[in-house]
Amino acid sequence: MKQRIITAIVAFAIFFPLVIIGGFPFTLAIYAIASIGLYELLRMKNIRIFSVEGILTWIMLAILLMPSTWTKEVLQFTGYTKTELIFALILILLIFTVISKNRFSFDHAAFTAFSALYLGIGFYFLIETRFYGFEYVFYALLVIWTTDSGAYFTGRKLGKRKLWPEISPNKTVEGFLGGILFAVLFAFVFQLFYPIASSYFMLAIVTIIASIVGQLGDLVESALKRHFEVKDSGNLLPGHGGILDRFDSLLFVLPLIHFLHLVG
Repeated sequence: MKQRIITAIVAFAIFFPLVIIGGFPFTLAIYAIASIGLYELLRMKNIRIFSVEGILTWIMLAILLMPSTWTKEVLQFTGYTKTELIFALILILLIFTVISKNRFSFDHAAFTAFSALYLGIGFYFLIETRFYGFEYVFYALLVIWTTDSGAYFTGRKLGKRKLWPEISPNKTVEGFLGGILFAVLFAFVFQLFYPIASSYFMLAIVTIIASIVGQLGDLVESALKRHFEVKDSGNLLPGHGGILDRFDSLLFVLPLIHFLHLVG
């Protein structure tokens, strides 16, 4: 527990100023974080990041992460949209299955393309959300952290019914509901200092949905690790595992907040 707390404090001390600064430093940091996440994902499938298929997948991720403020310049430079470039890379990956004589199979191509989409879309919306203001990023982080903490403490004290034992044996229905309650309460406190929602009713609705989706995102990562029979996605963060272990919920919550027009 002590190691987890120290790691969390150090990580927060590094990440917090970058969120405040925003702009290019923040975007560059997200590129680095997403790249580590891609490394962790590919390693589960025994694909090296420094291979032809690994580099092609990273290029796809880099294109997906490209913020809207850069897209126009890239379009002028290449003459192609982000979607067209992604389609071209997918075709190249499929062609590579032939060139590699099926060492890199269709299954590998599907996994790498989906890995780039999974990370690219989630982290792209993290970059985009920061353009609207650092408070929206902090709101998303607050929802995730309070949901996790609420689920943990409620589950330990009151948890009896298993939520999804085949995927995550320790999660309970009571913890799931407790996480939502904690998230809503802390969101109301956050609204007092940074009024990001038009009303407390809208804030409650968005926070409930975000908390549910965040917990589902965590379960998606748990299912992925169970499928590949790994305990953690990596060991970069002592006591916390890898990048994907810490950002799994955020990858789902950030797109949702955008789809809900930034907290109503």
